[in-house]
Amino acid sequence: MIFYLSALILGLCLSAMGLGIFITMKIFRIPDITTDGSYTLGAAVTAVLLTQGWSLIPVLGVSIVAGVVAGVLTGLVHTRLKIDALLAGILVMTGLYSINLTVLGRSNIPLNNVDTIFTTLAVFKKNIYNELWVGLLFLGLLSALLAYMLRTDFGIAMRATGNSESMTRAMGINNNRMKIIGLAIANALTAISGFLVAQYQHFTDINMGIGIVLVGLGSVLIGDALIKWLGIQHIWLRLIFVMLGCILFQMVLAFALSWGVNPNMLKLVTAVFVLAIVGIPRIIKSEKP
Repeated sequence: MIFYLSALILGLCLSAMGLGIFITMKIFRIPDITTDGSYTLGAAVTAVLLTQGWSLIPVLGVSIVAGVVAGVLTGLVHTRLKIDALLAGILVMTGLYSINLTVLGRSNIPLNNVDTIFTTLAVFKKNIYNELWVGLLFLGLLSALLAYMLRTDFGIAMRATGNSESMTRAMGINNNRMKIIGLAIANALTAISGFLVAQYQHFTDINMGIGIVLVGLGSVLIGDALIKWLGIQHIWLRLIFVMLGCILFQMVLAFALSWGVNPNMLKLVTAVFVLAIVGIPRIIKSEKP
């Protein structure tokens, strides 16, 4: 039971990243690989500042700013230098590896003897329940704030930019600026996930972000499949189901480990699972008369 509860908490911590990938992939139709770097960047900044005695609110703020900068860099490379969005993300992600290593100063930093957000906001006697409560708190706050933003005039302009750039250009909307802002918000959310996961697992490692974009992509695809199946249109419910996809994804990995799958094969299981989510519905659809 504790094993699956831990997977649930990890899914809650990663739900912010899922929201970020939802913005880039579903709203702007941009395959943003910066996620691998900005996730580790948020965790690295968190670990360094917490070990230096910073309080949590400034640490969260700096982590968000770091994610914003990473997203803006990708946006500028894509829009100003006219480089393909996928390549722009890969270039920034590659550069972030060196930056993250410089921030950390070594390959990993343990967080065993520092106060984390889970201990600061503790209301239960058992740590695992405090972790669950904080994860749910962040899930509720982030989904509510993002849903509100996407329903404002600015959010509608963002969504319109992803649907039809020619239409928004005719309406006087600066598409490049919208893309940069969208990438900044998405990577800020990803950095928040790094902020939470670093404290949840009590360490930050330079390689913790490798392949994390695949986890986020799989989570968004699961949520999107549920959204289409249930015919959900309300933006807040769509965001909730994206975060539910993050939780379900972690549960699948937990089941795989409980069934005796070698942990060294977990990345392969992740890749096959995402491939199945993407491929099987398309195969079924293509075979229908």
